[in-house]
Amino acid sequence: MDSTPRLPDGYEFSADPARVDVDRVHGWLSTDAYWAIGRPREKHERAMAGSLNFGVYERASGEQVAYARVVTDQALFAWLADVYVDPSVRGKGVGTAFVGRIRDHLKPYGLRRILLATEDAHRVYEKLGFRSLDRPDQWMVHRFESE
Repeated sequence: MDSTPRLPDGYEFSADPARVDVDRVHGWLSTDAYWAIGRPREKHERAMAGSLNFGVYERASGEQVAYARVVTDQALFAWLADVYVDPSVRGKGVGTAFVGRIRDHLKPYGLRRILLATEDAHRVYEKLGFRSLDRPDQWMVHRFESE
């Protein structure tokens, strides 16, 4: 497994869902994340309740600067979703280190795979061992009309 980059000085990782700033995260996702624009708060809260939630926080202020959630059975499969890094800290290595910490947090579960979808961050995830699907023709999706 690839080594995990360190978070920049002054930032800390947490898997404590009680630390998540739900207002801030919903604001980020519903107004600035191409995959979640317009997501209703109630739907976001339901998604969080059914997921493992992770954050990166500035040590001095306690302010949250990154968020992600993982949907998993904690045995075989995980889906990494809603990865968001505040624009004020992008380019500092926070995102790469954050996803590496999440990957490492999940490793003890003995999962077969962690999946994710991205339009524009392939290089970030490749640094951490993520690859395109070997056989995308084996994967399928069902979409509800309301999506």
